[in-house]
Amino acid sequence: MDIASWVQSWGLTAVGVGSFLEGESVLLIAAAAAARGHLSIQAVMAVAAVASFIGDQLFFLIGRRYGTALLMRFPALQPRAQRVTALLERHHLPLILSIRFLYGLRVAGPIAIGMSRVPWSRFLALNFVGAVCWAVLIGGLGYGMGHALAYALQSVDADELWGLALLAVAICITWLIARHSPRGTSGGEGAHADLTHASAKHKK
Repeated sequence: MDIASWVQSWGLTAVGVGSFLEGESVLLIAAAAAARGHLSIQAVMAVAAVASFIGDQLFFLIGRRYGTALLMRFPALQPRAQRVTALLERHHLPLILSIRFLYGLRVAGPIAIGMSRVPWSRFLALNFVGAVCWAVLIGGLGYGMGHALAYALQSVDADELWGLALLAVAICITWLIARHSPRGTSGGEGAHADLTHASAKHKK
């Protein structure tokens, strides 16, 4: 099976799984493949939006029910959750809408939001809007990237070489996002957030 057949057979599945977690790279590659005609860009964006919405909604519910225990079990998530908690107290609406665009907070972010006082119905609505915006923006970027690569490689017929070029560009974009995104909590606004306080707010 060549790369074109593989993408057509498994591309949307990969988009769904990747978008459920932290799938910018998968979405970029799939959207670029859509620009070459291997997938439908509408289907790619729709699958990405739905999978991303379901993933964040699930992590929110996990945070609401098991948040404190989960952070105690996985201490590495605590600095990220602290950062989200601090931002949430002042900017919960833009934070929920943009959480997918903040590198490293895709899982810890919804969990921390679930531990807060944000009503599940409000998160549901904002999560839906955020998922659609994320899928359209990242998918659109990948689609444009695919057209640019197709133009640059128009004299090359090998799908394998084209696929490797897509992967290389996606890796570079992901690396740049990671390099320029704030990490940790030292020196940032999230350094002084208190998870115990956030959990106590949630208790009924």
